[in-house]
Amino acid sequence: MTRILVHSHIFLWSSALTRYNRLSMPTTVRSFSKINLGLAIGPGRPDGFHGLTTLYQTLAAHDLVTVTARRSNTVRVSVTSNDARVPSSENGQAERNTAYKAVKLALETRGATAEVEIHIEKRLPVQGGMGAGSANAAAALIALERELAGMGIAPLSGPEKLRIAAEVGSDVPLFLVGGAVLGVGRGEEVYPMPDLPGMACVVALPEIGVSTPQAFREWDARHGADSLTHAGPSGKLNMLSRSFASAFCEPYSSGVFALGQDLAENSSSRVNPLLALVRTGIENDFEEVVFPQNPLFGEIKRTFAASDNPEQVAVYAALSGSGSALFGLYATETAADAAEERLARIGVRSMRTTTLPRDQYWRQMLVD
Repeated sequence: MTRILVHSHIFLWSSALTRYNRLSMPTTVRSFSKINLGLAIGPGRPDGFHGLTTLYQTLAAHDLVTVTARRSNTVRVSVTSNDARVPSSENGQAERNTAYKAVKLALETRGATAEVEIHIEKRLPVQGGMGAGSANAAAALIALERELAGMGIAPLSGPEKLRIAAEVGSDVPLFLVGGAVLGVGRGEEVYPMPDLPGMACVVALPEIGVSTPQAFREWDARHGADSLTHAGPSGKLNMLSRSFASAFCEPYSSGVFALGQDLAENSSSRVNPLLALVRTGIENDFEEVVFPQNPLFGEIKRTFAASDNPEQVAVYAALSGSGSALFGLYATETAADAAEERLARIGVRSMRTTTLPRDQYWRQMLVD
């Protein structure tokens, strides 16, 4: 049923795009970001990846991706950006760009030829654990579909888009769903979850780089016997899966739902699964290997909760992905303000945003 929901949602978006009939008019899409509300690392797989269980949550903070497609007898794709660190045609690395890969695969799948220009206006940190590059790929795919609709080319099916997204990167498919999204496999198998209430979010952006491959190697060095030799799912995957199941089950089936009434006054829901998840002890396994090598990360997480006023303590704080971004979720804007002030006092740059439920994700995506 969850797969049908994902495919139906993508189909509705595709159907809406076909109502446009434009020629050589650029399409600009907000390329939203994400955080990981809990991430469990499981056993190594034959393909070299690790099994994962994670709960993604999209954020309002975004890049802008603009796609222009013109009729052509051949396929030509170029990438430009306002940030020199982004792989682009200007620095000779366009083929490494996730948006480039998504567009090329989409054109090949549809059997279409076009001259496509992609411009990425970076507003999010590069390689910060917020899924910016993956989101750019999904945004380019969505924008390309509108461009091709203007040329009379039928949209890809939902399963085709999900396949392309998964081929480009493990975090790409979640951005074809939005909101709260369960990720399993290597993170690319996605299922829409009941949305969490919108909350203020403060993202800490330390000037420290984190290598995801190295973080996995460190994890394997610590948990090699458990993670690499057992064929079945790890205990951590099972534990986090049970936490998600208990938090998102029907109200009144677990006493933890009484916590939902303590959420912010502006919450639209009296039952908040996030608070249920916090009580189950969700965590990001990467913190075990990344924090010892980067003591500042631990200090940032403590800073999110280091307040004499209990109302200013984060509802939940964690590393996002393998880093280097960390985030704190707050019940009020006042509490988020105080968190930003505390981060500034320890010299850490921060970004203010909000969590983005699924309906808002799709309503706000297209830039008029």
